[in-house]
Amino acid sequence: MSPRLSFAIETAQEAGAATLEQFLVDRDFEMKDNLTPVTAADIRAEKLIRKRIAETFPGEDVLGEEEGGDQSRLTRWVVDPIDGTKSFVSGVPLYATLIAFEEEGEPIVGVAHFPALGETVYAEKGQGAFWNGERCRVTDNTDLSRAVISCGGHAAMVERGRMEGLLTLAAKCMATRSWCDAYGHALVATGRIDAMVDPRVSRWDISAMSLIVREAGGSFTDFKGVPELSDEAVSCSPQMLAPVMEAFRT
Repeated sequence: MSPRLSFAIETAQEAGAATLEQFLVDRDFEMKDNLTPVTAADIRAEKLIRKRIAETFPGEDVLGEEEGGDQSRLTRWVVDPIDGTKSFVSGVPLYATLIAFEEEGEPIVGVAHFPALGETVYAEKGQGAFWNGERCRVTDNTDLSRAVISCGGHAAMVERGRMEGLLTLAAKCMATRSWCDAYGHALVATGRIDAMVDPRVSRWDISAMSLIVREAGGSFTDFKGVPELSDEAVSCSPQMLAPVMEAFRT
């Protein structure tokens, strides 16, 4: 394990512990300009992460959900202090603290810590993916009728024109669920579900998760199957990529 990965795991867990101090205690939030909620816990956790980065890797760039950053910098830390703030404010324990490090725009270290679940999923480029210290892999299921597929928010699915594709999959697979945000992608990486489709994402949502899914043997693409990070994301086992893409073909 490299020093960067070790640092990212430790820092994500420390920041996650800080969010737990307010989870189920302080459910107040404000709405940002993009109509998503932000809490004192989001702001506090990102400040903690930025402070740790500045102490350990002085001068390195950071892109974070709450404090922003220079989008043009390609070598940087990418941080989401609470991915799934809507879950957080609802008292649902499926939120994550995400930290990634990118070199020339490519994630090489990724950590997703789920504080309320006590789970940490992480990866380093070329070294595989791990779930609480044990190597993890995507499912080897090849039968769509036995597959479980998760999705992002229904309003976003409709807004981005992806609901018809989701309904096509729902008619063919065993179950569809809305375990959304990083948790859905983590379920794919750990072999617990077959695919996660997310029609609207930001860089801090997917930088860590894209690496984790790929290092777990999975595919991480847009809705056309292009393996580039964009404003939409599909993660799945390789054998589910074709049927999922077919459902969303327009």
